Amino acid sequence: MGQIVGAAITPHHPAIVRSEADRLRLGDGHDTDLVPGFARIRKKIDALDADTFVLFDTHWISTSMNLVAGQEHYKGVYTSDELPHVLSSVPYDYPGAPELAARVQDIAKQREFPAFNATDPHMANHYGTLNILSHLRHEEKVMSVSACQNGSLSNYLEMGAIIGQAIADIDCRVVMLASGALSHAFTRIDETPRNPNFFSSENIFSDQNMKLDHEVIGLFGAGRHDQVLDRYCEIQAAKYEGWGSHYFQMVGALGGGNCRLLGVPMSEYENARGTGNILIWFDVPSAEQQAA
Repeated sequence: MGQIVGAAITPHHPAIVRSEADRLRLGDGHDTDLVPGFARIRKKIDALDADTFVLFDTHWISTSMNLVAGQEHYKGVYTSDELPHVLSSVPYDYPGAPELAARVQDIAKQREFPAFNATDPHMANHYGTLNILSHLRHEEKVMSVSACQNGSLSNYLEMGAIIGQAIADIDCRVVMLASGALSHAFTRIDETPRNPNFFSSENIFSDQNMKLDHEVIGLFGAGRHDQVLDRYCEIQAAKYEGWGSHYFQMVGALGGGNCRLLGVPMSEYENARGTGNILIWFDVPSAEQQAA
């Protein structure tokens, strides 16, 4: 019935929702390539007749349970408690995907896996969701997914597999969005950047982190997700955002280590306060193509 029709890794750092003038000031006259990169990804989505986004939000940190957001609708005004000087009084208004979220919880219960459909209307929203939607959402419904801080690789892959089964069980056409950076170690607040252009990759936290990021991007390009999974310990050492849960859950829904989807960069690789950021798109074959 349902199908995953596309997937992407989508950084969400706050500069992407700043004005162009503010971004140029940050970049010493240079702009982030993520903003035009989102437009490139939106063109991909436009060709897919997608109706739902499943968004793996590394800013929605959960403990002991893997959560999905299952309200009918999300409407409110958001101010970040982390960065209120950047994200303040931001309105949001978008439909949820309650049928999909409910199905995730049902399958998790059958498998005795710790996942929960969170529907309380007072639950906080997060900019890992909202910043992405501001660039990519048109009419799609949205189900956000948490990053469980005491999960492990096997947990993330199983949660992804459960979401993949839930998508298959209902009538939907889903684009999955792994919202977060790659390496995510921050430079100190008082550290002088190596390059005055905030977005320059010269400002990544360490050469080691940047080297790992480029190797992982290369493995995405070759479709070798099995080899990315094999480097889980290195990824944790580089502090991938949300423990890498955004990517690991997404690839779990796409077949885990058997996934061979090719990752195509849709932006330059760039810095945000020491973290490694790039937009990566994965074409997903249609059901007809998979059956051929």
